[in-house]
Amino acid sequence: MRAGLSAPTDPCLLLIDIQQGLDETSYGRRSTPSFEVNVARLLADWRVRQRPVVHVRHLSLREASPLRSDRPGVAFKAEAEPAGGEPVYEKSASNAFVGTSLEGDLRARGIDTLVVAGLVTDHCVSSTTRMASDLGFSVIVVADACATHERIAHDGRSMTADEMHDAALASLNGEFATVLDTDAVLAL
Repeated sequence: MRAGLSAPTDPCLLLIDIQQGLDETSYGRRSTPSFEVNVARLLADWRVRQRPVVHVRHLSLREASPLRSDRPGVAFKAEAEPAGGEPVYEKSASNAFVGTSLEGDLRARGIDTLVVAGLVTDHCVSSTTRMASDLGFSVIVVADACATHERIAHDGRSMTADEMHDAALASLNGEFATVLDTDAVLAL
């Protein structure tokens, strides 16, 4: 845990795109084998403490995407199924603030700290975290409650899912967010 980091009074758990379609094999290998377990741990803790929880669902506009609104992959994974009263924001951009009322709703509820978990680390988690920081929110990204997939670099090199995940977190940590593991977040 980062020195000087104190527990926020009412942090909002922001769960990004934890959807079944991102398990499709076409995406390749995924990082963070404990992802689902850690998301479930965070969500259970937030619910027990009656802290605010917000869900984001990606509705892809791409014809072949498993995250299109007419495909079964758009459904939330069981570990992140919204409960009654937990808002769900639907987006078609990578950034959860674009085309949604998320920012205004958070501000209306007096929320200034976001604890971010979700899929995928180097896309929607990263772009939402950067925007949240730019908008003045304090952001904690939960490293082992985020995951991504392997990718091919611009020069054709294969990048493992773990390399992509670590690089994305490194680019966020200290600049746009504080990156912690689930145990550290639950201990705050």
